[in-house]
Amino acid sequence: MSRKQRTSYRLRGRMWIEGPRGTFLGYGRVVLLERIRDHGSITAAARSMEMSYRHAWQLVDSMNSQSDTPLVERACGGRGGGGTRLTTAGEHAIAVFWRAHAAFRDYMEQQPEPRL
Repeated sequence: MSRKQRTSYRLRGRMWIEGPRGTFLGYGRVVLLERIRDHGSITAAARSMEMSYRHAWQLVDSMNSQSDTPLVERACGGRGGGGTRLTTAGEHAIAVFWRAHAAFRDYMEQQPEPRL
């Protein structure tokens, strides 16, 4: 008679920053903000994430409307055309999220393996 090998489990989790109106920042939203910073447009950022422009715009609108100051703002057209850029508040939000995410990840890694 052989003993059944014990199954190994691990804790997993996701974190997000929530406000009174629901999710404010989460992993995907922060990556979208970073892509907007890198590409200079919501369209290009959405495309790089294989996301529809409409969905990306809804996420940006949600973050902007929940923040005291907008995280993303449109740049008016000109010689190079318009575009979108992160504000100082947007850069700050990215930094705060990644610090919290790192602390959360460290916490999860320190937890013992669940014994079930």
